[in-house]
Amino acid sequence: MSAIKVVYFDLRARGEPIRLVLEAAGKKYEDVRLSFDEWPAEKPNSPYGQLPYIEYNGKKYGQSVALANFFAREFGLYGKTGTDGLRIDEVVAIGSDFLEAIYKAKFENDEEKKAELLEKVQSEAVPKFLGFYQKLLQENESTFGFFVGNTVSLADLFTYNVLDSLIAEKADAAKSFPPEVKKMRSAVEAHPFLRAYLAKRPQVPF
Repeated sequence: MSAIKVVYFDLRARGEPIRLVLEAAGKKYEDVRLSFDEWPAEKPNSPYGQLPYIEYNGKKYGQSVALANFFAREFGLYGKTGTDGLRIDEVVAIGSDFLEAIYKAKFENDEEKKAELLEKVQSEAVPKFLGFYQKLLQENESTFGFFVGNTVSLADLFTYNVLDSLIAEKADAAKSFPPEVKKMRSAVEAHPFLRAYLAKRPQVPF
């Protein structure tokens, strides 16, 4: 049995950055994917009544960003300096804000308001956040297109997943990505461990 267990729904969403970090680090883990029907019975076993959570060396921990941050630091995907880590924290926080805008629209129950929010995401949030990403990638001047240095980090993996969430809402969204963002995504997909994982991971709604 693996010393790492990741428990989440059979989705990418907030659980996927944890998986991507572990995959990029070449670490074995148990990938537990719950159905929505299974969740009520599992909920009392989770640390905070929510998913994702992990079991690591026999102990449970929660909060998705904290978990991705922890494994990235543990396994060398958090840059080489304190300022590298600061930049990674910035990118993750930007991505969290972007996801909030996407999910606020996605899960709105009122169909008329949902349409308005989705339009606002495309007309306001998308250019704003893609602009942030483009600027930060340009500042790094990475040969391979990463946010920090010349190797993949949590910043790239978290952003990759945010952009997957955007593509899930609008299939041709990638056409509007700046060249620097496209280069970063290509670099993530070219990583040998990630290439194998991305090819085999389950196809899910988001």
